Amino acid sequence: MSRIRDNSISWETFNEGLWKENPVFVMLLGMCPVLAVTNSAMNALAMGIATAFVLVASSTLVSLLSKYIPKQVRIATYIIIIATFVTIVDYVIQAISLDLYNALGAFIQLIVVNCMILGRAESYASKYRPLKSIVNALGMSAGFTIALLSLGVVREILGAGSLFGIQLFGDNFQPWVVMVLPPGGFLVLGAWLLLFDWVNQRQQKKAEKQEAHHAS
Repeated sequence: MSRIRDNSISWETFNEGLWKENPVFVMLLGMCPVLAVTNSAMNALAMGIATAFVLVASSTLVSLLSKYIPKQVRIATYIIIIATFVTIVDYVIQAISLDLYNALGAFIQLIVVNCMILGRAESYASKYRPLKSIVNALGMSAGFTIALLSLGVVREILGAGSLFGIQLFGDNFQPWVVMVLPPGGFLVLGAWLLLFDWVNQRQQKKAEKQEAHHAS
């Protein structure tokens, strides 16, 4: 598989996953963990870090080995690479905190089938050199983690009155229990998607006005 020649690294290489192609708010990838484990900020952060490790590590290895992998088995090979790093993460989390491991449940193993990771391996890491692939993977990882935290923070504050387990309000606070339940995930995700789309539309209108002003 031939590599794309332009391997220059710019801010756009990293920023792509943060904003323009944010895996959650734009591409709507990895929705299972986004909705399932974001009932607390700690779970969201742990899943974000775990996914980031798998994405960066697998992108690096795919980039290094891409010219040696036959086209006929490239997808299967990418899945094996991803599964290897997911297994490492699974054992590390289990060793660090059994409570956190139980809270994340099967969604750690499901990182293997996260379309964001396989998509990066196929469309990006296999075509660019390792350094550029790593920078892009870091941007996508940051975008995914920020999205998870955006949901986890809101759901934990409203649903439990705490943040990272620290109580924020007094005894009189009445938590919105629905926020830590599955419907709360859909409600908060919908609100963030609306906000993200509104900001994007404002930026596009501003850019169009600037272009029209320069043209005149």
